[in-house]
Amino acid sequence: MTLNDWLAHLENLHPKGQAGIELGLERIRAVKTQLGQTQHCPVITVGGTNGKGSTCAYLENMLVKAGYRVGCYTSPHLLAYNERVRINGVPVGDDALCAAFDKVEAARLASGAALTYFEFGTLAAWEVFAAAGIEAAVLEVGLGGRLDAVNVFDPDVAIVTTVALDHTDWLGSDREAIGFEKAGIYRAGKPALCADPEPPQSLLAHAAAIGADLRLIGRDFGFARPPADAAESRLQWQWWCKSGERLLKRSLAYPGLRGPTQLANAAVALAALEAIADKLPVTMQAIRPGLIETELAGRFQVLPGRPAMVLDVGHNPQAIKVLADNLGGMGFFERTHAVVGMLADKDIAGALALLRGRVDVWHVATLAGPRGATAEKLASIIAAGGLGGEVVCHPSVGAAMQAVKGEAGESDRIAVFGSFYTVAEALLALRRKT
Repeated sequence: MTLNDWLAHLENLHPKGQAGIELGLERIRAVKTQLGQTQHCPVITVGGTNGKGSTCAYLENMLVKAGYRVGCYTSPHLLAYNERVRINGVPVGDDALCAAFDKVEAARLASGAALTYFEFGTLAAWEVFAAAGIEAAVLEVGLGGRLDAVNVFDPDVAIVTTVALDHTDWLGSDREAIGFEKAGIYRAGKPALCADPEPPQSLLAHAAAIGADLRLIGRDFGFARPPADAAESRLQWQWWCKSGERLLKRSLAYPGLRGPTQLANAAVALAALEAIADKLPVTMQAIRPGLIETELAGRFQVLPGRPAMVLDVGHNPQAIKVLADNLGGMGFFERTHAVVGMLADKDIAGALALLRGRVDVWHVATLAGPRGATAEKLASIIAAGGLGGEVVCHPSVGAAMQAVKGEAGESDRIAVFGSFYTVAEALLALRRKT
């Protein structure tokens, strides 16, 4: 079977295909046991509402720069499934994935357990890592934490980046309920980090109840920027962390990923490495280039050329607030064009409201698939919210990209956002044009 054959098979494992969600660890644990999977290296698990992908990227890059053989598992992908499973920052090849899928399928059939697309892929990723002999694993949680497939592995250090409203049908309707689910990745006696400046009480209570070594941003680690008028304000930021009786402070060049929120992501990644320095020591000679050279498609990614184009996978209010702040810090542009496609089960009104008065032309696009919102629905939400700007409907993101590229002037900017699917379609449209 080719990789495409396997992915089609994975899609058919659940009536809802790739979007099929069934929380719980019983199924994946049964197949994991059948596979005989064991943890042969330190594991860092990264959960949270936003910031997971960036934090994983920082960890991966710093560990690679330190000379370790690093396996990193993230989701979803943008253009190719291989992006989800990386070794030393490079997506693994089709052959390695197919061999892993074959092993997981055999174990699944032997155990009699059903698996979702994500559960199958999670076990396959570990098979790839085991075969490659990795020395460190960075695993991104898919949805929630407590009952997410990734939580079948026991982390040496666990990170919750932020806690905000998303996936409320599965995780609960408020931050307290969601915080409890996110905190489910913490382990007794192990470092448990949280980079949310206002963590829900449920997260704090769960960490205390299980005896996790909880470390909070602003209390146990954090970051500071020089005053805006200081000469070094554009060149350096300061990371700090309490380590036993010591207070560590490091002045660092700004990370490769753009936006003020990236300092929190970088700070918690550094704090995680400090927490397991006895298992995976990393020197400043690895940290500095590791942070500076980190790249990640779709996270406030500014493409070269004119008009300026920003790609961002932000799809919930917290992420769009960060996008709005980052756009505000870009400087002056004659007009701002937005290419937007979103999933219907997201808080579309709450997310788009954060861009009120900031967009001159909205190019709203229908996303394909059962979860995709139509362009007409997006247009009605923009109108009802009084968000301002002209609104143009398109049947696809590709059509929207073609229109906006012909309309935007050199002194304008284009912001493409709303979903991984939106950014993926935009990248494909840009590739076709070249």
